[in-house]
Amino acid sequence: MLSHNLKVLRQEKGLSQQELAGRLNVVRQTVSKWEQGLSVPDADLLIRLSEELETPVHVLLGENRQEKEAEDLKAIASKLEVINLQLAENRKRKETILLSVLIVLCICILAGWVWLYQDQSSYMNWEYSDPETAVLATGMHVMEWVFVRFTPLLLFLCAVIIFVTLQKRYR
Repeated sequence: MLSHNLKVLRQEKGLSQQELAGRLNVVRQTVSKWEQGLSVPDADLLIRLSEELETPVHVLLGENRQEKEAEDLKAIASKLEVINLQLAENRKRKETILLSVLIVLCICILAGWVWLYQDQSSYMNWEYSDPETAVLATGMHVMEWVFVRFTPLLLFLCAVIIFVTLQKRYR
């Protein structure tokens, strides 16, 4: 794939990401994103990249063809479009997983609040003269205290992240 081939060819030429970025008039982070597979260069940059690395574009894109063909900008653009679509699908899948985890976390927090409300801290009536019971009850009280103090903030943050993520998705 482009990301792996780009990194290998850059290293074979003895270039750092910063040096390659300077030759292409882009920032180092752009080259880093290309090598991580987080983005791809446009067709013009891909051609300049192949010239800087003295490698045909089809080799950069990972094609194993021996015969030399005239590289068509439309063909390159369509390949880059496929790669961009794959990146977008990966981003969307990760976003969906994040949303699912946050929604489950919100449900668990709400279930914990319902449980605390219905339970009415029954361990408060335990016999504390027994050291094991006292330690257990104190531990439960600390967990309840932490839960009551921090889950409203966590619930609010989860709701905000869910809202912002959904807003971005449906713009």
